[in-house]
Amino acid sequence: MEYKQAERKDLQIVYDIVQEAIATVYPKYYPKEVVAFFHELHSMENIEKDIIDKRVGVLLDHDEVVGTGCYEHDHITRVYVRPAEQKKGYGSYIIKQLEKMISQTYPSVGLDASLPACHLYEQRGYQTITHGRHLLEHGVVLVYEIMEKKF
Repeated sequence: MEYKQAERKDLQIVYDIVQEAIATVYPKYYPKEVVAFFHELHSMENIEKDIIDKRVGVLLDHDEVVGTGCYEHDHITRVYVRPAEQKKGYGSYIIKQLEKMISQTYPSVGLDASLPACHLYEQRGYQTITHGRHLLEHGVVLVYEIMEKKF
């Protein structure tokens, strides 16, 4: 496995992985308004900006991109693994790489965890500090975990 910084040429594959994971996993946990919110949050434009700002990495296994991670300052902002490759340790590997980078500058790492990811982060030593709320259309409320791990 190799985790490396994403380049502009990786934009489409990163976008495809993120969107496929959202479309496959999130409907099992959330109503359609929340799923649509995540699709918009992780738009092509937002991912491109993060790649330009050198905050996105890609995980390769046998020269195939299987997952992606992103951070900003001391905050992990995006970790997604291709649905067919989930449950193989790729997500944990990406998180470990992001933690390594963040720990060089900050004493802790934070993130906003979706329901599908909470358990993974708890297993990695993250603790819920509080819950966030985001009001969406049709009165739907997205509730998420705000988590932190101290180094």
